[in-house]
Amino acid sequence: MWCKDCNRETNEEICELCGKHTEPDIPVMIYWCEHCKTPIIREANKIDIDICPLCKGETRYMASDLRPVFPEERLLLEILVAKPLAYKEKTVWVANNRYYIDGKAKVVPINLFKKLDVSNIVAEIENYKSENNYDFFNDTIERFVFANREHLNYLIDEATHFIKETATEYPSENIVVSFSGGKDSTVTADLTVRALSNPSVVHIFGDTTLEFPLTTEYAQRFRKNNPKAIFKVAKNKEQDFYSVCDDIGPPARMLRWCCSMFKTGPITRVLNSLYLDTNILTFYGIRKSESVSRSKYNRVEDNAEAVKIQKQKVASPIFSWKDIDIWLYILSENVDFNDAYRLGYDRVGCWCCPNNNERAQFLSRIYMPQQSEKWRNFLIDFAKKVGKPDPEIYIDSGKWKARQGGNGVSAAEDVKIRFTNCTAEDNAKVYKLSRPIDDSFVGMFIPFGKIANELGRKMINETIILDIKTNVPIISIQPFSQEGYDFSVKIKTMNVAKHDDLQRMIGYQIRKYNACRKCLKCESLCRFGAISITGDEYRINSDKCRHCKMCVSAKYLNGGCMMDKYLKTKK
Repeated sequence: MWCKDCNRETNEEICELCGKHTEPDIPVMIYWCEHCKTPIIREANKIDIDICPLCKGETRYMASDLRPVFPEERLLLEILVAKPLAYKEKTVWVANNRYYIDGKAKVVPINLFKKLDVSNIVAEIENYKSENNYDFFNDTIERFVFANREHLNYLIDEATHFIKETATEYPSENIVVSFSGGKDSTVTADLTVRALSNPSVVHIFGDTTLEFPLTTEYAQRFRKNNPKAIFKVAKNKEQDFYSVCDDIGPPARMLRWCCSMFKTGPITRVLNSLYLDTNILTFYGIRKSESVSRSKYNRVEDNAEAVKIQKQKVASPIFSWKDIDIWLYILSENVDFNDAYRLGYDRVGCWCCPNNNERAQFLSRIYMPQQSEKWRNFLIDFAKKVGKPDPEIYIDSGKWKARQGGNGVSAAEDVKIRFTNCTAEDNAKVYKLSRPIDDSFVGMFIPFGKIANELGRKMINETIILDIKTNVPIISIQPFSQEGYDFSVKIKTMNVAKHDDLQRMIGYQIRKYNACRKCLKCESLCRFGAISITGDEYRINSDKCRHCKMCVSAKYLNGGCMMDKYLKTKK
């Protein structure tokens, strides 16, 4: 076992030094047996690492990870290399863009995907589809599973023990599986149900509205095949993806506003409706080999900065698994899975995600032509709107994925906190607003203290905010008329030691009022469930608010609102 925090090896499941969970960290390599025509998964600490467990013959190193190529993807590969059905009686595996045909590597260049005529490929797939079958593939997988049974048993035993151990502190009704419809969450769900012997575990499916059609079909099939599971769908029905893109620009690699708006936010709402303030344990299908950022996670996370949704501990039973481990489990245990993988997709999140590679986009042009064309046309129109000189090149080259901030987007004006210092009063600022003051604006100040309308001067519609501990007035809110501002408000701070600090936090609330696009991130971050987006308004429940001021802290919300990150412009 290995402790990431202490960077040390240990034989214990809980590190003796830091008290955190350790994780299996034995390097795994994949060898090829030429005689058996199958990959052999071997741990680096094995004595006979290069010996085939089936024929006892010598093997050779093949790759660090692999996934099987299903007949549908194999046919596509054959068409790409102008050899339809040539590999029908051969084993085919793939790692990134390197295919292995009976163990021999064949690279398919990424730039090839941009050059090919998709309509011709679609026609050829249709032409040869009837001759394609699973007979040889099934024999290949049966041999693969048999050769790697010992490794699979170790994976299952370790994950099962981890799930049971992690779940001991939680009642069964407070245990949740995060279900995305992808292969990792599929395996996590199956392992969890088996380990806990509980087919009624709560499954939360985050329907982003951008799912592959095959993902939606699989989620429906999963629900039907697991009738005892409590299956909840989290979906943002209030927002339209294209409308939001038109307003603030499409998501990019560093600007994935879609995650909080269409996934994390809706899931938070479902969890809040089910558990209120109760702590829960969520099993996730996160694996450290998926990305650099995920490799920095711990197998068990419960701190506020690491967990996207508060009031939960998240645990990853398959944290150290590789792709080939996932497929070994699915294929050996006959677990139903998302059919998009048969077509050649290696991940099945949102079909138009900016993190998708060229290959995934190419597959979508084949299997989702109408959606792909609509998305490309939208992106080109957006590029024109923000002033790109060669909009089609900007889109087709993928440069739009690297977009940062709101340059060229009119909504970017809403995140700029505009104010003037009041010349008549000390510690008072006049802020520009995007619309008139209403009750929802005054409600933005609940985190600072108690709203005392009765103490304000009636003639000027003043509202006073009292310090929650001392009942001393600290903020005055007053509708105001300012030249150059259509709508404005004068806010004065008083009886505090650091006026600038308080005004800075007030500025964050001004930004939220002006720029809120209902991304739902605030709902996810409030540990007490006090923040909600109701209709078109950001609301804070005074009965739930604990005045921790986390929601007005730059540390957690990038200056008070995620829209600042998405729409900030470069000078």
